[in-house]
Amino acid sequence: MAHIVVIDDSPTEIYVLQTMLERNGHNVSVAKDAEEGIALVKRSQPDAVLMDVVMPGMNGFQATRELNKNPETAHIPIIIVTTKDQQTDKIWGMRQGAKDYLVKPVKESDLMGILGTVLG
Repeated sequence: MAHIVVIDDSPTEIYVLQTMLERNGHNVSVAKDAEEGIALVKRSQPDAVLMDVVMPGMNGFQATRELNKNPETAHIPIIIVTTKDQQTDKIWGMRQGAKDYLVKPVKESDLMGILGTVLG
């Protein structure tokens, strides 16, 4: 199926998301912070990215904006997956270029539905 990059600083969240994705036939690569994630996305050119927001150093909003401004990576859909559940956070995430926004804990059916939409 698709190659998905998960960018999250929580080993537990990485495990949960990776398990869901692999169970549904996707290949998964992981990065533990935004800087590592940006480098991985540029190098591997995945089909989609799942981006946490709250991480040490650069946050997920900043990383999403950077990936969307770069011509090499602007075509890759980013789905923000975060604990930040305020409407203003969602609006801000979408303004940075995210294609969708999920609040943790994520339901597998919601994640697969959104991935199906963004992957076409």
